[in-house]
Amino acid sequence: MRTSAIKAVKKIEITEEDDRFENETKEIIARIKKGDNNAFADLVRLYRNQVASLAYKMVGDYDEAADITQNVFVKTSRNIWRYDETKKFYTWLYRITVNASIDYMRKHHRYHHESIDNIPERTDDHHDTPEMSYQRERLRQYIDEATDSLNDKQRSAFVLRDVDGCHIDDVANIMNMPEATVRWYLHRARAKIRKELLKKCPQLLITLGFK
Repeated sequence: MRTSAIKAVKKIEITEEDDRFENETKEIIARIKKGDNNAFADLVRLYRNQVASLAYKMVGDYDEAADITQNVFVKTSRNIWRYDETKKFYTWLYRITVNASIDYMRKHHRYHHESIDNIPERTDDHHDTPEMSYQRERLRQYIDEATDSLNDKQRSAFVLRDVDGCHIDDVANIMNMPEATVRWYLHRARAKIRKELLKKCPQLLITLGFK
């Protein structure tokens, strides 16, 4: 199975090339530190969707993701003074989000996932028959189930890199570990998912052209 079979199609891109986004973030943080009472609401507006999206990809439930999102911004408000402005803000915020999601799952003793919807369309997908579309959806469901076998660090690396599409160096910053360690967790996550898929649906992978 090609690695591309488990990469994200619905990532929200926040890149260093997006100068407008980065500049707006810096301006808002400067306002917060000057005591502007409205500034934090602007920060929430700017990042709410990204945080909610990542939380959902981690826990797989919209209501729980909403609770986590609220908790993330409470923690952000309390700790904004600790943010190192030489680093990307979103990696700092994503670290809070990942940790909050893991804490939530540990507290509730479960790793349920409704759907991460993370299989990209192949270049010839517009030629898919209804049967092929159905089989592709089945594969998505199998991948969803396979992610439940991952431990915290494997799941975080997989979601951040393959589902959300973060750059590997940003994943390392978010997870607060060397890139080589992130790659190892990512390798283990992909291997586990591959093993589960080959065990549960080998013929389905062949049918869809994933080797």
